[in-house]
Amino acid sequence: MTLDSLERADTGIDYVARAEALAPKIEALADDIERFRRLPPALLADLHAAGMFRLLLPRSQKGAELDPQTYFRVIETIAKADASVAWCLGQAAGCAMHAAYLDPPVAWKIFGSDPQAVLAWGPGPKVKAIAVEGGYRVTGTWSFASGCRHATWLGAHCPVYEADGTRKRDADGQPIERTMLVPAGEVAWTDIWSVIGLRGTASDAFSLDDHFVRHDHSVTRDFERECREDGPLFRLSAMAMYELAFSGVALGIARAVLDAFIDMARNKVPRGMRSPIRDNAVVQSNMAQAEVRVRAARLYLLHAYDEIWQALRAGGRFTIDQRITVRMASTHAIHQARDAVDFAYNAAGASAIFDSHPMERRFRDIHTVTQQLQGRLSHFETVGAYILGGDPDLTFV
Repeated sequence: MTLDSLERADTGIDYVARAEALAPKIEALADDIERFRRLPPALLADLHAAGMFRLLLPRSQKGAELDPQTYFRVIETIAKADASVAWCLGQAAGCAMHAAYLDPPVAWKIFGSDPQAVLAWGPGPKVKAIAVEGGYRVTGTWSFASGCRHATWLGAHCPVYEADGTRKRDADGQPIERTMLVPAGEVAWTDIWSVIGLRGTASDAFSLDDHFVRHDHSVTRDFERECREDGPLFRLSAMAMYELAFSGVALGIARAVLDAFIDMARNKVPRGMRSPIRDNAVVQSNMAQAEVRVRAARLYLLHAYDEIWQALRAGGRFTIDQRITVRMASTHAIHQARDAVDFAYNAAGASAIFDSHPMERRFRDIHTVTQQLQGRLSHFETVGAYILGGDPDLTFV
């Protein structure tokens, strides 16, 4: 048995097969997702019924607690149909991992007892939480909260301050930051998501004004502190699983675009030419190179996570070396996927610029993926500095 089959046997559910079954319906709804910048209610119901929002939730909270390779294949499969849906699932899954950091009764209240539970969050540059008796008074605005419009809870990440305005610090003198969990119905919304790609993620902004949050409804995002689950998944960081998910989105987009291009190239005869695009030697060479680069990036990514997963299953910890490896592999995969899409889009000519063409939306989506945190080219600077023995900033590793 493979590692994947062993892990799926633990849950008794083949989530990849469920994703494959959902894919045709998702692709058929892609235009509506794009137009309304939301996941349609009927689709949300199907995703919940298939457990797609519980992929990385602990099993103690009725989650799937999937291994990384199975999880990647689910996200990649959905991304081939629609990147916005896959992005929302990847974001929700990483957030749901933090159920492992909550007191079990609180985790059950938020996740386990609600079959439609979704946690979403995003950054907030000018926010604060003031420590008070029993919790915090929270003020600020958080944006880029992917999936927030169908979320049941929202996370507001804050630096924590004392009542006198000084930063609250831990026993080691380090500034404390925590993520406050708030029911979605208690925030004020701002629609900011007028963008070129990933439109269906509805990554809007939400605000709180002097809002009280109990201490036990807050978490640290440090995966080595406060964790109450002992499974290997929760010795990985949520950051590592975001890296895996969003590179899976990128590779899923690339696979769909290359497949669409292959189908088109067999039949399209460009204006002024006598034979189909597929007979052009330059296109043939570039197609082969795009294909091998996408396949190689995908296999390297999965190989890296497989080695790490086996070490974690044997009782190991998620090391800095391993974190650097997945940062390198995931960022590389995202950019190889982008390059493959660019090749196919350019080679397709004017056909690809129409809304009705399967490449048009995916072209915009992949370029939105590379603009996001996980696609930053500066990650290679971090990796290079680490390899060379420098002093890199490990914030996003």
